[in-house]
Amino acid sequence: MTQAQISAGLSAPFAATALLGTGGAVALLIVLFMAVTSCASAELIAVSSILTFDVFKTYIKPAATPEQLITVAHIMIGVWGLVMAIFACIWNVIGIDLGWLFLVMGLLIGGAVFPAAFAITWKGQTKAGALSGAVTGLCAGLIAWLVTAHQYYGSLSVSTTGMEYPTLAGNLAALITGLIITVAVSLAKPEPFDWDTTRSINAPSSLIATPSSGSIDKEENEKDNPNQNSNLPTVRDEEQEMREDQLAVEEPKKLRRAFKVACIASFLLTFSMDFLIPIPMFLSHYIFSQGFFIAWVVITFCWVFCSTAISVILPIWETSAFFRDLYREIVRGERVGR
Repeated sequence: MTQAQISAGLSAPFAATALLGTGGAVALLIVLFMAVTSCASAELIAVSSILTFDVFKTYIKPAATPEQLITVAHIMIGVWGLVMAIFACIWNVIGIDLGWLFLVMGLLIGGAVFPAAFAITWKGQTKAGALSGAVTGLCAGLIAWLVTAHQYYGSLSVSTTGMEYPTLAGNLAALITGLIITVAVSLAKPEPFDWDTTRSINAPSSLIATPSSGSIDKEENEKDNPNQNSNLPTVRDEEQEMREDQLAVEEPKKLRRAFKVACIASFLLTFSMDFLIPIPMFLSHYIFSQGFFIAWVVITFCWVFCSTAISVILPIWETSAFFRDLYREIVRGERVGR
């Protein structure tokens, strides 16, 4: 394989073809198609939601009806899909491959990493701190990237800007500058944020409505919808989710405890995979023996199977009762009570 083929992301197809022949290539093509379509679908929905609710409804037409919002959301999906296709064609024409995009992507978004993280973890971050940190980090990353590329290789091109040293300098400059600026600006003019504002966004109506208004709304809903299917599994599950949301709002200690567990797990995994395992091997210049390589591959496969079980099989198992009741409701027409 050439360096260009490796940078274009063809290592996996070559390996699959060498190990499994045509069947391996077909299997990899199916996996790649599923990965691309799922990622593109998630991106289309995310961007459409941002443009519809955070831009159109917030700044253009605050009094938009649900029908108008749905129409705008559908239009935004089409628009963003067209934008994605145009940029894909542009990257392909000018010779930008996956390797270049992966390396450069970090310096483009690195400045917003800490402002985005602090937005949900630190009440001391201000709006000015978040905006200035993200923008300044982006500018610092671009400057460090281009200056390092020109300094090391004497010219600016797709080849030189995609090398390791320029992209490393850009990523570090964007990440560290974003952190320093957002913290400095936020501490210079503190404006502590009230988390009750965010808790009230998805709070159940019973927590934000008065008893009288709540009872009135309930009576009106019952009058408007005399044939409510309150025993359907979907309705019961939604009511259960509302009760869980209410408990979460009323007991923020549980959220803080879950946050601590998530932070500890993330730190341990990051430390193990980025420092504890690779750094000693790098510093010792260890060369894999056959037995060590086999063990490495076996552990990798075990890790993949465990992650698949947790992210794919476990959710299906946890919701098996719901799907069973839903099947009986829809296909057999049975009344299922839980």
